[in-house]
Amino acid sequence: MTTTAETAFVDTLRAHARRYHDQHPFHVRMNAGLLSRAQLRGWVANRFYYQENIPRKDAAILANCPDVEVRRRWIRRITDHDGRHAGEGGIEAWLRLGEAAGLTREEVQDHRHLVPGVRFAVDAYVSFTRTRPWVEAVASSLTELFAPDLMGRRLAAFETWYPWIDPAGLAYFRNRLEQAPRDCEHALEVVTEHCRTAEAQALAADALSFKCDVLWSQLDAIDRAYPE
Repeated sequence: MTTTAETAFVDTLRAHARRYHDQHPFHVRMNAGLLSRAQLRGWVANRFYYQENIPRKDAAILANCPDVEVRRRWIRRITDHDGRHAGEGGIEAWLRLGEAAGLTREEVQDHRHLVPGVRFAVDAYVSFTRTRPWVEAVASSLTELFAPDLMGRRLAAFETWYPWIDPAGLAYFRNRLEQAPRDCEHALEVVTEHCRTAEAQALAADALSFKCDVLWSQLDAIDRAYPE
């Protein structure tokens, strides 16, 4: 049975939606169809560094997690991004997005467009998941609570405002419409089960706040690097 305290805790976590990166001016302009081709390609190229590090942060959570049941479910995230075979998974889908936007695989994978602020933010996130208690690392992933709505709006925006991008390259966004709700449901179960004290709940909320800062900082850096 859900308690009043647990409901209040979940409400506190969900309130971080106000700080999610869909509110960033760069993201607002993207969804409004106001980005140039150079800006959109810059975002795709830089965001790849985050995408390719997602399995590494999930592996760090697995390495620190003593709960076999959590590990059995969490490992699916790595498979989702790496794929079971070559040519599959979220990283591959993002590379295809880059190609659809006019970038080559080589220039995305060799990080020639990667700006320092994005590298710093992503590296800080991976370090957080390696060095903080595993439940806090799980809590940091709860930005996925807000991701399904974001993905739906982003997909519609790309289809409406950026017809020069091959629609086949938007598969990453379509896949996350299904994956993100499943992932955040599990993460929320873990966090509410393990964070029973006020102190533990405050640490979980701080972890989620940190992740919001990571995502926001990435867009700050991209926005400065691609002013027009």
